[in-house]
Amino acid sequence: MGRRQRRESLAMDLTPLIDMVFLLLVFFLVTSTFKKDELALLLKLPKTEQGSGSEKKLDQLTIELSDEAVAINGKKSTMDELPSTLSSTQKDTLVNLRVDGEVRYTRLVKVLDLLQANKLENISLITDKDK
Repeated sequence: MGRRQRRESLAMDLTPLIDMVFLLLVFFLVTSTFKKDELALLLKLPKTEQGSGSEKKLDQLTIELSDEAVAINGKKSTMDELPSTLSSTQKDTLVNLRVDGEVRYTRLVKVLDLLQANKLENISLITDKDK
């Protein structure tokens, strides 16, 4: 009588693969929550040697300014939309100005004039700390 050979089916074990997928998923979920505030423009901020960080308040308006664009609270905007946004802002609101180091001075003066015209005097200039 002939001897029957049993063939074992070759199946790949998916358990380590599933473990790695879940580990990667957990890693990306955890690291994405540590992201800083959403900023619309990539700016090269001027460096300072001393300074203190500002704490996040509820009444805050962030204006980012580069040579080509303006962003208000992380959303790209235009210089024409800036006066209407500032006029609807409360007078005690903290205004954070993030201005690129290469911006023409006249462009910054326009924004400062708009802030003064709307009586927004609580202004903070955001810089990077010099290492």
